[in-house]
Amino acid sequence: MTPTTVLTIAGSDSGGGAGIQADLKVFGALGAYGTSVLTAVTAQNTRGVGAVLALPPRTVTEQLDAVLADFAVRAVKTGVLGTPAVADAIAEVAKAGRLPHLVVDPVLVATSGHPLGVVAAVERLLPYAEVATPNCAEAAALTGRPVTTVEEMVAAAETLAAAGPAHVVVTGGDVDADGESVDVLAGGGRTVLLRGPRVATRNNHGTGCSFSAAVAVRLALGDPVPVAVDTAKKYVARALTGGRDWKLGAGAGPLDHFGWSPERAVPSPRPA
Repeated sequence: MTPTTVLTIAGSDSGGGAGIQADLKVFGALGAYGTSVLTAVTAQNTRGVGAVLALPPRTVTEQLDAVLADFAVRAVKTGVLGTPAVADAIAEVAKAGRLPHLVVDPVLVATSGHPLGVVAAVERLLPYAEVATPNCAEAAALTGRPVTTVEEMVAAAETLAAAGPAHVVVTGGDVDADGESVDVLAGGGRTVLLRGPRVATRNNHGTGCSFSAAVAVRLALGDPVPVAVDTAKKYVARALTGGRDWKLGAGAGPLDHFGWSPERAVPSPRPA
């Protein structure tokens, strides 16, 4: 059987825990064939980001044209966009209907706190997103309002959904809701709270990238948005659980994308 093709448009992570590298791991773990378009090169590890080099828009569009000319891409996710000019170039392709099931992860700041993007770049793509997946800090930057509670997450998700994306998931990994991890999904006139147990671990580098990549795979395989989001949340919880005691690097370590810790992580769902 020929695997389903999914595309990531994002920056690299030399430590392998986030960005393009994490996206491709998720695609493979969930049964999809991964393709990629690089927007930026970073020098980073589990302790932080040392440098970022944004690629020129022409280099990004040349990669994008090469992939789309040869592969039947079924879903696309974006991460670090680099610059507003790069975002404009990608938005033109999305506007032409060439980026199906577009999932926009508005990466603005790395887990370590290093800035990786600008709001203006993210805003270029939001009108074309089927799903946008900001965390609380990103939702606050996009709405201009604090997002530190579940109630504020709901307000932010509904505000952003009304402004462009078909659906918005505000992920709540930074909000401790009585020991639960709560994400808020808004879209189609409905708002849903997705609850799950919090995983106590320092190894959370790349959770946002992994979540949005998993959403893209499930959309490519035919899931409706609520099912895709719920499946992605469960996948990330398993990946966090599997890698929670790993000692890869001295800082915030990566996730167990492939279920390498079988006693801790249930194998990832496979396509039917």
